[in-house]
Amino acid sequence: LGDVYKRQVEANPTYTACPLSNLVLTTDRPIGAQQFGYADLRKVGIGVILSRATAVDPVAHSVELANGEQLTYDRLVISPGIDLRSDALPGYSETAYDRMPHAWQAGAQTLLLKQQLNSMADGGLVVMSVPDNPYRCPPGPYERASLIARYLMSNKPGSKLLVLDAIDRFSKQPLFMAAWREQYGDLLEWQGRSSGAEVISVAPDEMRLDTDFDSVTADVANVIPPQQAGAIAAIAGVADASGWCPIEPLTFESRLQPDIHVIGDAAIANAMPKSAFSANAQAKLCAAQINRMLTGEPPIGTTLINTCYSLVNPEYGISVAGVYRPDPDHWLEVDGAGGTSPMAAGPEVRALEASYARDWYKAMTAQVFGT
Repeated sequence: LGDVYKRQVEANPTYTACPLSNLVLTTDRPIGAQQFGYADLRKVGIGVILSRATAVDPVAHSVELANGEQLTYDRLVISPGIDLRSDALPGYSETAYDRMPHAWQAGAQTLLLKQQLNSMADGGLVVMSVPDNPYRCPPGPYERASLIARYLMSNKPGSKLLVLDAIDRFSKQPLFMAAWREQYGDLLEWQGRSSGAEVISVAPDEMRLDTDFDSVTADVANVIPPQQAGAIAAIAGVADASGWCPIEPLTFESRLQPDIHVIGDAAIANAMPKSAFSANAQAKLCAAQINRMLTGEPPIGTTLINTCYSLVNPEYGISVAGVYRPDPDHWLEVDGAGGTSPMAAGPEVRALEASYARDWYKAMTAQVFGT
């Protein structure tokens, strides 16, 4: 990865991942379109400190920052995101990221995977490995596979993409697989766990991925490793042995530490997927519940929704929606609510959903970053 890319990435560390980041890989979207700052939040009076949280004291109700500051809180909300469990895949580690990028945390890794795809000779083999659940953005690997296949078909038509999956069933699977047959044919091959496709080890120096029954040597390998809550979750004492954060469904308050709330990918929200839409909905509900709790009112009962768009190509979108309700222990999916895009939709509907995906992204980032 060249110095110019490193300077661009390090200039502002805030990059959004799925959705639309996969378009960066296929040159349909610049990396700058995924980059956001905090100036507009400051303009409306929101305090922003760009420093890493290094310690949380749940007893003293304090947070220490890498810049030496110490903050105190009545209630603390943390959104740890994810960390990659590279050690859970034998042979894979941070030193392997340059050979077999994960590109699951946007920025330099996104650009590196893009560079590798661009540099690969026509006729090469791209291999993607998908981990077992749970992980960030359940449809994300399959959107990425779609868009990489689209790039190969347009630029390196003699090449092939092989997806080695640790699961057999995935989000929007019938829609994805029908689209792959229609759009990409034999160029994209997906294999699931039941066919022995789960990657059990890798050899980065040899660009080799091993499954239960076979070994595959790739020209480009996108290895998405198992995941867990970001490091601050363990530091704060809100992650359990699973690596994720158990919460009270209605308030998102940690079940392990009082007065700390966990939202987003790190939270164990059961039926709610680890998606950007879910995280945004959880944040709004959490804020409302904290407001009530601080003023002595009981939490309100509610339902939350999630909608997730995926692109098969830049003008072909599909979606899934769900409605969720809390019981005392879990977030449960509401039976009969939500659904997916129609299987038999024509190109006009697919193009409309692709435009919805872009509009949703603009609305979501405007809410989060004020721009």
